[in-house]
Parts: sequence; structure tokens; C-alpha cells
Amino acid sequence: MEAHVQLQTAHQPYVSAMSPSSSSSSSSSSCSASVFPPSFSPIWTEPHDETGVLNRQQHYMAENGEASSTAGSANEIEWLRFIDITANGGMKWKDVEEQFDRLALTRHGVEPAIKSSDFGLCIGMQQSPEFANELLRTLRRRMDRNFDMTKCELYGYWCLMTDPRFDSRIRIYFDLCDKNMDGRVTEKDIKQIITLSASTNKLSLTHEEAEDYAALVMKLLDTENRSYLEFPQFRTLFNVMSLSKSSFSTNHFSIRLSRLHHNFDPTEEPRSKTEILFRSYWRRAWIVLLWLIICSALFAWKFTQYRRKAAFQVMGYCLSTAKGAAETLKFNMALILLPVCRNTITWLRKNRSINSIIPFNDNINFHKMIAGGIVVGVILHGGSHLACDFPRISDSDRMVFRQTIAARFGYHQPSYCEILATKEVATGIAMVVLMAIAFSLATKWPRRQSPSLPKSVRNITGYNAFWYSHHLFIPVYALLILHSMFLFLTNKATEKTTWMYIAVPAVLYAGERVFRAIRSGFYEVEILKASIYPGKVLSLKLQKPEGFRYLSGMYIFIQCPQISPFEWHPFSLTSGPEDDYLSVHIRTAGDWSYQIYSLFQEATLSGVDGYPKVHIDGPYGAASQDHVKYDIVVLIGLGIGATPFVSILKDVVNAAKKPHCDHSGCRECSSRKAPLKAYLYWVTREQSSFDWFRDIMKEVSISNQKQSLVEMHNFLTCVYPEGDARSVLISTIQALHHAKNGTDFLSRTPVRTHFGRPDWFNIFSKLARGHKEERIGENAWVFYCGPSSAAKELERMCTRLSTKTSTRFVFHKENY
Repeated sequence: MEAHVQLQTAHQPYVSAMSPSSSSSSSSSSCSASVFPPSFSPIWTEPHDETGVLNRQQHYMAENGEASSTAGSANEIEWLRFIDITANGGMKWKDVEEQFDRLALTRHGVEPAIKSSDFGLCIGMQQSPEFANELLRTLRRRMDRNFDMTKCELYGYWCLMTDPRFDSRIRIYFDLCDKNMDGRVTEKDIKQIITLSASTNKLSLTHEEAEDYAALVMKLLDTENRSYLEFPQFRTLFNVMSLSKSSFSTNHFSIRLSRLHHNFDPTEEPRSKTEILFRSYWRRAWIVLLWLIICSALFAWKFTQYRRKAAFQVMGYCLSTAKGAAETLKFNMALILLPVCRNTITWLRKNRSINSIIPFNDNINFHKMIAGGIVVGVILHGGSHLACDFPRISDSDRMVFRQTIAARFGYHQPSYCEILATKEVATGIAMVVLMAIAFSLATKWPRRQSPSLPKSVRNITGYNAFWYSHHLFIPVYALLILHSMFLFLTNKATEKTTWMYIAVPAVLYAGERVFRAIRSGFYEVEILKASIYPGKVLSLKLQKPEGFRYLSGMYIFIQCPQISPFEWHPFSLTSGPEDDYLSVHIRTAGDWSYQIYSLFQEATLSGVDGYPKVHIDGPYGAASQDHVKYDIVVLIGLGIGATPFVSILKDVVNAAKKPHCDHSGCRECSSRKAPLKAYLYWVTREQSSFDWFRDIMKEVSISNQKQSLVEMHNFLTCVYPEGDARSVLISTIQALHHAKNGTDFLSRTPVRTHFGRPDWFNIFSKLARGHKEERIGENAWVFYCGPSSAAKELERMCTRLSTKTSTRFVFHKENY
């Protein structure tokens, strides 16, 4: 059978009125004759198969003397698509047919049918039912939309919506706007479709704004002042949109994957993945390797030592294992304090030689790794004692016992329960219990109150539970000292070495806490301004304490005594180092942040004089503060994760305004420079998020007009990707508004907004082409702040592109 389609006139129906057919065939070929009315003239013919649409595209272009190129046809469909058939895993008729069959199973009648309300579910518009219903009304020529739909009718609509001809799809969109179906689109019609598109894409748009944008479209297209548009004029709108999108894509790194895979510079020497991984992670690797060597050496030393002890005859290798694990525990219990000595780390960062070989940015990850080593040590030490050593002591041969270790037990062979009641074992068990509580509440799911946890468990988890339970380390260290003083097998002070391990780290950490307490007492700051933003975000503008110096990218701790005198929480500074104030942005993500948001919201709305008091402590070093060392920086922030990079953008622009020093020996100039280029990619899911940094974005954009040192790119994931029929009018208005006013109507800044999720492969590939022979990571870094799931994808992308191009990408994630 042949399927016939032609461009519709204003009064010609897309499909004939549907009535239940006596045929129950599910084949789309058998549907063709009944779907399209006899008045349709054949323009293309296609036998139905799984490649459906692309075959029709090739056939159509061949008949018109065009090159039959799958890539070319896919490109044409991208400008306006009702169904995504070109992307990886794009929808095929087979997918629609399977969905229809699932939904039609419960229907009764001669021919299977689905409800009209299920149309959107079948074609992949289940997230936008209002738009799908309006589209169905258009395809049915505004007829009653409530009667059921057969597979033949659905296949007819599928063919129309995936027609390879651009004009055919524009005709459908024209009729979508033409509410009266009289071949004329008025300003009111355009306003209604703008409102529908905004609602579908979860955009905030007032009726006045919709009227203004509709008037903008009419002013452009209605050149004869007829107060309506016919199809030729409406078609012009998509020509404007296509040109704008083409230019926009070029400026914003939208490169075709096929081009990227095959068109890398042949002169580039590819690097092996092993080389890239080594050059990216050698600093982490040598630290971890050194740690493992020390732990192994300590274990082996103590293991061998106790093999020669008389007690070995009673307990055997269980004793050696327990004592070897105990020695690694002493070392790790001392070492675990060092990565959280934040002031010391911030001070050491200033030394470029030390900073170049020690990965201070991974201090929290190293802290977690040591905690894992402690868990292993506790299992080996405690498990060997409880499951092996103690039973062997109580059950050993009396003669062997008396000849070996009886003197240490007062010549009384204890039972298992008597051993458990000793000071040594009691303090050890108490330590294990406290450590188990602290470790459990510090893991990912309890700390973030994962919904997968039972409700009863979620009530006792969260950041507060993590914060307070972590302070159980104080009694743990006290018990550790007591535990080491009472040993079964020795009285020698030289063998009671626990205090030797932990003395220096404990004093250093205690000194840090005292220093923080004293310094924070001097930093009771005045709140100059508090702003409440959508998404439950609180912005605080604080008076800058005298002598408070910091680098962009650093963070501070904030305490609100009205909430808790003990809780300190880290927040990135969004003010620049040269600003005469400090600013932070706090998004509610837990108990404490919700409480401080509520306090300031109440103070702001009530209009009372004064805000709740806050104390600050810092500044502290972070990965992104090292941006000044590199020529090219790539900053990637997801949601509120853009906060550390806002300060960097201001710093880059401000530094460019200063006269540069040409004296290579000048200490001031060599220690302070700025990147030659900074790229910001900010990904957010809600339009209201743009309010958080709107003023800063405008400020940076204005300052950046002459130097062009900064490129900023916003990605709004709640909007359907460019070219999708649900967002195509939004794209057009965006282009027109930007051309007329120089601002993006979504972000209300000069920074233009991309729709959908970023294609990181395309973006990084363009960066690699634009910065050949520059190592983005050694002369510049890729900084990321956001969820860990996206971090893994970006890290893999950096490694992949580093092996394929001469540009080296090294990825770093912000950790607090």
C-alpha cells in the first residue's frame, strides 16, 4: 500500500473522519488508504519498515534531485520537530505502536483504540499533556477530540508529524496557532500559543509579557499592517529562527558529533589513556601509595614482632594479625585529623612548591579514605581478638598458659566473659560503638536524608546528625588513650606508643579549633542586606571585617547563634576580593539552612529593624582559588554550585582592568595574575534561578564588553531542546528579543540561555579546537561544583578528550 501526503490548505482536513473499521489489522501499511482522503495527491511513497521516517526523507529528496543523506535529513528535521526521531535512541513508529498496544489492551470494540487523552503518551509528550491535546485538536482540524483513536488514525498523524518537508511541519504549527482554522493567525492567536509554550516549558510569563512578545512577532512579520498573518508570512518567522539558531549554535559550541568524531586535526599526536591518567592523578597516586606503604610496613613490623612473643604459642597468628592491625589504627587515628586542619591547609596552599606536589583539593576524599582504613583496622583488630584470641586464652592448655602468659593474668586463666569485662576490652568495645555511630551517620544516604531510607531512620539523620555525631571523636580519643594504657601482654612504656602517634595531630587540631573560636569572636559581622530569592535561596551581604583578605573561590563558615551556638556551615564567597563587602548565597538543603532562611525571611517580610546575628570564620582555601595560576579556566556549576565561580568571574574582569607589570622579577606581579580566558557553564532547572546572580551577571557582562575575557553560558533544563515544537516559539522570541534589546528574555541578562541539558562532548571538543597545545588543567583547570553523578561524567569526558586532542583537560571537583 502507498501512503500519500501533501501540504494542506487552510480548509483541507489532515485525515478523514474516523470510524471503527471492520479490519483489525495492526499493520501501518493497511492503514494508509483509510487514513488519508482521496483528494491527497501522491508526493512520496514509502513501504513501512522500522527505519520509517528516514527512508521517507531519502526517498523524498531523491525525487527532488537532492542528495539522499541521512545526516542531511536529520539536520532539516532539527529545525522543527514534533517527535524526536533523529537523536540517539530517537522514537520510531515501532515504539509508538508498542505503546498503543499496551494502552489499547483494555479497550472494547471491533477495532482496538485508545482514548484521545493517551495521544501524548503514545508520541512521547506525556510530560506536556496540554500541548499534546492542543496538537491533537489541530490534527483533527478542531473537531471533537474526545472520541477514541484507532491505530490507523494514529499512524496518519505520525506520518504528518514526521514529514521530512519543513513546510509541511510548519503548516501543522501554523494551524496550531490558527485557532479559527480560517488560514489567518492574529496577534491574539500568537499570544495564546506563547502562553501555552511557556506553561509547557515551566516558564514564568505574565499576560503583559506575552502580549509584548506577540506584538514583537507581529511587528516583524505583518509588514502590510493587516493585523493577521497568512502562511507565507508565518513561514518567514521560521526563516528568521533558523538563521538565528544557526548563528547561535556556532557561537555556543554546537558542533555535530559526526564532524567531531572524524575531523580532529590529523597532526595532533594522540596520547594513551594511561599517560593521561598518570599525568592527571600522579599527585593523588603517590600520596595514596605512600599511605599504603606506611600502613603495610607498620602491619608487617608488628606482625613479625609478635610472632616471636611467648603469647604466640597460645594465640598464634590471630595475635599477630590483631597487633599488626592495631599499629595501623594508631597511625590512621592520628593521620585522619590532618586533612581537616583547614587553617593549616589554607596556609600550606600559599607555598607553590608544596601545593604542586600535595593534592590539597582532595583533603576531604583523603579523610574519607583514611576512615575506610580505620574501619578495616577495627575489623581485623577487634575481630581477631573477639573471635580468635580470647577463646584461645580461655580454652588453652593450662600448662602452656602457665608457661607463657599466666603472669599477665595473675596466674588465673580467665573465662571468655571475664576477658570481656576487663578495662582493655570494655574501652575497646565502647570505642567501636561510638565510631560505628559516627561513621554510619557520615555516609552519603543518612547525611543527605535519602528518600530510600525508612521514615523512622530519616527522622534521626541529616546534616545535624552528622555534625553532632562526628564530635563523638572527643570521647573516642579519650578512650583510645585509656585503651592503650591497659594492655594484656606488656607493661613496658616503650610499647605503649599510642600517645606518640596522636600527640602532634591532636595538639594541632585542638589548636585550630581554639584559633577558630577566638577568630570567630572577632568576626561578628553586621548584615548590610538580606535578600530572599525563588527556590528558597537566601543572599546575605555582610560587612567586610577589617584585615579580612581572601582569594576568589575561597569559602567561609557561618554560624547563627539563634539557631545553634555549635553549628558552623561552609559557604562559598560570591563577592570579589576587591569588594568592600562579603556576600554568600545559601540554598535550603537541610535543617540548619532551612532555619536560617526562615529567620531572615521573617525579618525581611516583617520589616523589623535588624537581622539575626551571624558569626563567620575563614577564609578557607578551595580548589578554584588556584584559577589565578592558569591561562584558561573552565567553570561548571550546577544549580547553586555556581556560587564559587561568580567570585572568580568578577576577579578575572577586575584584574584585566589593572595595568600589567612587565618585570618578571616583580614579586607582586608574579604572585598575582589572572586567566587569559574564563568559560562559565551554569546549568539550572528553573528559570527563577537566574534571579540569584542576575545583578552579578549584568555587572560582569558590562565589564567584559571590551576585553572579552569571559564567556558565560546558561543552560535551562526545564525547557525542551531547541527545535522541539514545544519550545520553538520560545527560541524565536528569544532571538528577536536579544536582537532588539541585547538581553535574554529568560535570564534578563546579556547572557543567552541554551535549552535542555548541555552536550559536554560538543562543548569540550570545541574548547580543544580553540586552545590547541594548551593544557586545560595545568595552565588552566576544569573546575566543577555540583552533584557527584555529573562529576563522574565530566571526569570521563576530560580523560576521553585528552586522549584524542593535543589539549589536556584535568578535572577538579569542589569539596568542602
